[in-house]
Amino acid sequence: MVTSSLTLSEIRIYPIKSLGGVKLQNSRLTERGLQWDRRWMLLDEKGHFMTQRQIAGMSLLEVSLHRGHLEVRHKTKNLPPLQISKNIDNPAESIEAPIWEDTSSAFLVNPEADSWFSEALNQNCRLVFMPDESKRTATGKTSGRIQKVSFADAYPILLAGQASLDDLNNKLEEPVPMNRFRPNLVFSGGKPFEEDSWHAFTINNIRFWAEKPCARCLVTTIDQQTAIKGKEPLATLAKYRNSDGKIMFGQNLMYEPGGIVKVGDQIKVESYKEAPVMNLNIRKEE
Repeated sequence: MVTSSLTLSEIRIYPIKSLGGVKLQNSRLTERGLQWDRRWMLLDEKGHFMTQRQIAGMSLLEVSLHRGHLEVRHKTKNLPPLQISKNIDNPAESIEAPIWEDTSSAFLVNPEADSWFSEALNQNCRLVFMPDESKRTATGKTSGRIQKVSFADAYPILLAGQASLDDLNNKLEEPVPMNRFRPNLVFSGGKPFEEDSWHAFTINNIRFWAEKPCARCLVTTIDQQTAIKGKEPLATLAKYRNSDGKIMFGQNLMYEPGGIVKVGDQIKVESYKEAPVMNLNIRKEE
């Protein structure tokens, strides 16, 4: 199969799960994802993990990455910025944090962070950090690889194609930005949704495996600048990206840890899946 030039066009991490993302020019692939991606997470007063699925206002918390700390700001509330050290040297308490069907060892960060987030989100919550020794793992559907994963929903890396978003936006009355889909890696070039067919590929000589398409949720309908919910893009995607009741956009990845990826790197597809990734139920326009 011949394809046009494929280029890594964006790198994004989300240090605190379900908060704003950080765009980078390069990033190191650690054992459990891009460095600093989803290593922090918020828990509510019942100990459940918090996401924009239930609390759209989390989209109003923007994160920036600095040499020794993260900084969190609220886009609309007049709160002083919160600084969170990257070094958790003397954790106050170790707990088991739930994340979907898993639990993961985690450290409570500090009461100051808890107080700031509780005020920002109008509910009691606690900030936790995943240490290096956490044993949470994911298993690849295609490669069979077992790999560590952070507080990401399932897999350590999410890939999306700009051509796929362009194809979707051509069908929408109002286009949506890529931040609705919260990918780690975005590439330009190629055809819409051609990433569905990829099996193994390399970026900067680092091997990746496309394990399974990503089923999308209501977070994609939240404007990341205003926290206002709508029906799109899920309503339109459901008409042509519906697989057994799940709406698909993007690919979950496994990879060989240790390398560095940079914006501008070329993507070389080495092999393709022998069978279709999904059975898409195409609905006719009414």
